[in-house]
Amino acid sequence: MAKKKSEISVEERLKTLYQLQTTLSAIDEKRALRGELPLEVQDLEDEIAGLKTRVEHIEGDIADFQQAVAQKQGEIAEAEESVERYKKQLDEVRNNREYDTLTKEIEFQSLEIELCNKKIKEANVKVEDKKRELAHTNDLIADRQQALAEKRNELEEIMQETREEEEVLKAKAADLETKIEPRLLSSFLRIRKNARNGLGIVYVQRDACGGCFNKIPPQRQLDIKMHKKIIVCEYCGRIMIDPELAGVKTATPEAAEEKPKRKRAITRKTTSKKSEESDEKLS
Repeated sequence: MAKKKSEISVEERLKTLYQLQTTLSAIDEKRALRGELPLEVQDLEDEIAGLKTRVEHIEGDIADFQQAVAQKQGEIAEAEESVERYKKQLDEVRNNREYDTLTKEIEFQSLEIELCNKKIKEANVKVEDKKRELAHTNDLIADRQQALAEKRNELEEIMQETREEEEVLKAKAADLETKIEPRLLSSFLRIRKNARNGLGIVYVQRDACGGCFNKIPPQRQLDIKMHKKIIVCEYCGRIMIDPELAGVKTATPEAAEEKPKRKRAITRKTTSKKSEESDEKLS
């Protein structure tokens, strides 16, 4: 019978978690190959959508101005009819009062015609401006759509190259996740999400956390090597694992110290040689 998740040892949990981390990091690397392309594609799509909305607004403005022009032309026609009617009535006036009233009405309607013509001229200028803006916006849309098509093709080529490898890695990650208890997996994924480099579990490097590089006390390092419990970094919160358990080879302290010792020995010999030469010259 297979072991239950709760019965799996801490050592096995840590190994599985580290395998999951390396798999997810490999997926991140595949996605990193796409670079900023997905964001650029999204930005272009959003820009094109915004430009199309602008086109709709411009076309609506043009329609409103044209409707206003038609309305003013109708008002001009009515005013001209009134002027003609008032002029005919001038021939039938009986007194100065009626004559003055009709004259004022003719003058008022003439002013209305002038005002309508002015409004029509202003509206036509705005229509021309809007048409130029519309043409410029349509050119921008065509340019962005061409750029979008190129970016999409480039992104598709990159995705095609990495899709199969990414699918294999995703399947492996999904399999590893089933071997980790939900609570621990949830904590790991949360830590990984908040970490800038996407590392939720790290191994100890030179007596320090492999994530934030803060020094780890000797007793805590010993606890990590014992594999008796899940230990997290007190600074960055990442889960920590022993390098040997992670399968990482580290240099021994003796090997690290060997090289400096040799350098010091060579320096002493060189110094003694120089002093011997100087002594010979002096003698």
